Amino acid sequence: MAYLRDGLVTKRRWVDDQEFVEYLAISQTLPGLNATNMAVLVGDRLRGMRGALAALFAICLPGALLMMIVGAAYQAHGGKPMVIAALKGVAAAAIGLILATTIQLGRKSLAHVFDLVFVALTVFGVDQLHQSVPRVLIVVGLLAILWYRPRKPKETAQ
Repeated sequence: MAYLRDGLVTKRRWVDDQEFVEYLAISQTLPGLNATNMAVLVGDRLRGMRGALAALFAICLPGALLMMIVGAAYQAHGGKPMVIAALKGVAAAAIGLILATTIQLGRKSLAHVFDLVFVALTVFGVDQLHQSVPRVLIVVGLLAILWYRPRKPKETAQ
Protein backbone atom coordinates (compact mmCIF):
# COMPACT_ATOMS: atom_id res chain seq x y z
CA MET A 1 0.00 0.00 0.00
CA ALA A 2 2.84 2.42 0.75
CA TYR A 3 4.26 1.80 -2.70
CA LEU A 4 0.84 2.22 -4.33
CA ARG A 5 0.11 5.40 -2.39
CA ASP A 6 3.47 6.85 -3.31
CA GLY A 7 2.95 6.07 -6.99
CA LEU A 8 -0.74 6.95 -7.26
CA VAL A 9 -0.94 10.01 -5.01
CA THR A 10 2.52 11.52 -4.73
CA LYS A 11 4.32 10.80 -7.99
CA ARG A 12 1.65 10.46 -10.67
CA ARG A 13 -1.21 12.32 -8.95
CA TRP A 14 -3.79 9.99 -10.51
CA VAL A 15 -5.84 10.18 -7.30
CA ASP A 16 -5.72 12.43 -4.25
CA ASP A 17 -5.45 11.27 -0.64
CA GLN A 18 -9.21 11.34 -0.13
CA GLU A 19 -9.84 9.14 -3.18
CA PHE A 20 -6.99 6.84 -2.11
CA VAL A 21 -8.57 6.32 1.32
CA GLU A 22 -11.98 5.72 -0.29
CA TYR A 23 -10.54 3.19 -2.74
CA LEU A 24 -8.64 1.55 0.12
CA ALA A 25 -11.90 1.17 2.07
CA ILE A 26 -13.59 -0.37 -0.97
CA SER A 27 -10.56 -2.62 -1.58
CA GLN A 28 -10.72 -3.94 1.97
CA THR A 29 -14.38 -4.93 1.61
CA LEU A 30 -13.78 -6.88 -1.61
CA PRO A 31 -12.35 -10.39 -1.64
CA GLY A 32 -8.72 -10.66 -2.66
CA LEU A 33 -5.61 -8.63 -2.03
CA ASN A 34 -6.08 -4.96 -1.19
CA ALA A 35 -3.32 -3.85 -3.57
CA THR A 36 -4.83 -5.79 -6.46
CA ASN A 37 -8.30 -4.42 -5.75
CA MET A 38 -6.88 -0.89 -5.50
CA ALA A 39 -5.05 -1.23 -8.81
CA VAL A 40 -8.18 -2.49 -10.57
CA LEU A 41 -10.28 0.37 -9.13
CA VAL A 42 -7.77 3.03 -10.19
CA GLY A 43 -7.27 1.39 -13.59
CA ASP A 44 -11.02 1.42 -14.11
CA ARG A 45 -11.24 5.07 -13.07
CA LEU A 46 -8.48 6.10 -15.48
CA ARG A 47 -9.19 3.93 -18.56
CA GLY A 48 -12.32 1.89 -17.93
CA MET A 49 -12.33 -1.88 -18.48
CA ARG A 50 -9.04 -1.87 -20.41
CA GLY A 51 -7.35 0.05 -17.60
CA ALA A 52 -8.70 -2.37 -15.01
CA LEU A 53 -7.39 -5.38 -16.96
CA ALA A 54 -4.01 -3.74 -17.56
CA ALA A 55 -3.73 -2.92 -13.86
CA LEU A 56 -4.66 -6.47 -12.91
CA PHE A 57 -1.95 -7.99 -15.11
CA ALA A 58 0.62 -5.35 -14.18
CA ILE A 59 0.22 -5.90 -10.45
CA CYS A 60 -0.17 -9.70 -10.48
CA LEU A 61 2.30 -10.91 -13.10
CA PRO A 62 5.59 -9.62 -11.58
CA GLY A 63 4.71 -10.94 -8.13
CA ALA A 64 3.63 -14.30 -9.51
CA LEU A 65 6.89 -14.70 -11.43
CA LEU A 66 8.94 -13.64 -8.41
CA MET A 67 7.09 -16.08 -6.15
CA MET A 68 7.74 -18.91 -8.60
CA ILE A 69 11.46 -18.12 -8.56
CA VAL A 70 11.58 -17.74 -4.76
CA GLY A 71 9.57 -20.96 -4.31
CA ALA A 72 11.98 -22.89 -6.51
CA ALA A 73 14.97 -21.43 -4.65
CA TYR A 74 13.41 -22.23 -1.27
CA GLN A 75 12.69 -25.79 -2.34
CA ALA A 76 16.32 -26.22 -3.35
CA HIS A 77 17.93 -24.40 -0.38
CA GLY A 78 15.15 -24.08 2.23
CA GLY A 79 16.82 -25.03 5.50
CA LYS A 80 20.01 -23.01 5.12
CA PRO A 81 20.65 -20.12 7.55
CA MET A 82 21.05 -17.56 4.74
CA VAL A 83 17.57 -18.37 3.42
CA ILE A 84 16.04 -18.06 6.88
CA ALA A 85 17.84 -14.74 7.42
CA ALA A 86 16.60 -13.45 4.05
CA LEU A 87 13.00 -14.35 4.92
CA LYS A 88 13.31 -12.54 8.26
CA GLY A 89 14.63 -9.49 6.41
CA VAL A 90 11.68 -9.56 4.01
CA ALA A 91 9.28 -9.77 6.97
CA ALA A 92 10.91 -6.72 8.59
CA ALA A 93 10.67 -4.77 5.34
CA ALA A 94 6.97 -5.65 5.02
CA ILE A 95 6.30 -4.39 8.54
CA GLY A 96 8.16 -1.17 7.73
CA LEU A 97 6.04 -0.61 4.61
CA ILE A 98 2.82 -1.16 6.54
CA LEU A 99 3.99 1.27 9.24
CA ALA A 100 4.93 3.88 6.60
CA THR A 101 1.48 3.65 5.01
CA THR A 102 -0.22 3.88 8.40
CA ILE A 103 1.73 7.02 9.30
CA GLN A 104 1.13 8.67 5.91
CA LEU A 105 -2.61 7.98 5.93
CA GLY A 106 -2.93 8.66 9.65
CA ARG A 107 -1.64 12.21 9.28
CA LYS A 108 -4.47 12.99 6.90
CA SER A 109 -7.25 10.80 8.33
CA LEU A 110 -6.75 11.10 12.08
CA ALA A 111 -7.49 14.76 12.58
CA HIS A 112 -8.81 14.77 16.16
CA VAL A 113 -7.57 13.31 19.44
CA PHE A 114 -10.72 11.21 19.63
CA ASP A 115 -9.76 9.46 16.37
CA LEU A 116 -6.68 8.14 18.15
CA VAL A 117 -8.85 7.06 21.09
CA PHE A 118 -11.00 4.98 18.72
CA VAL A 119 -7.88 3.43 17.17
CA ALA A 120 -6.56 2.60 20.65
CA LEU A 121 -9.91 1.06 21.64
CA THR A 122 -9.82 -1.10 18.52
CA VAL A 123 -6.29 -2.32 19.19
CA PHE A 124 -7.13 -2.96 22.86
CA GLY A 125 -10.28 -4.90 22.00
CA VAL A 126 -8.52 -7.18 19.53
CA ASP A 127 -5.14 -7.53 21.22
CA GLN A 128 -5.96 -7.52 24.94
CA LEU A 129 -9.60 -8.63 25.08
CA HIS A 130 -9.09 -11.20 22.28
CA GLN A 131 -12.30 -10.24 20.50
CA SER A 132 -12.84 -10.80 16.79
CA VAL A 133 -11.95 -7.92 14.48
CA PRO A 134 -15.49 -7.58 13.03
CA ARG A 135 -17.03 -7.47 16.53
CA VAL A 136 -14.58 -4.81 17.73
CA LEU A 137 -15.01 -2.75 14.55
CA ILE A 138 -18.79 -2.82 14.89
CA VAL A 139 -18.69 -1.75 18.55
CA VAL A 140 -16.02 0.93 18.10
CA GLY A 141 -17.64 2.06 14.85
CA LEU A 142 -20.96 2.57 16.61
CA LEU A 143 -19.20 4.51 19.38
CA ALA A 144 -17.50 6.72 16.77
CA ILE A 145 -20.81 7.32 14.98
CA LEU A 146 -22.44 8.32 18.25
CA TRP A 147 -19.51 10.58 19.13
CA TYR A 148 -19.37 12.35 15.76
CA ARG A 149 -23.11 12.45 15.06
CA PRO A 150 -24.49 15.83 14.11
CA ARG A 151 -25.86 17.59 17.13
CA LYS A 152 -28.61 20.13 17.28
CA PRO A 153 -27.34 23.57 18.22
CA LYS A 154 -28.26 24.62 21.74
CA GLU A 155 -30.99 27.21 21.85
CA THR A 156 -30.06 30.40 23.62
CA ALA A 157 -32.46 31.83 26.20
CA GLN A 158 -33.89 35.21 25.25
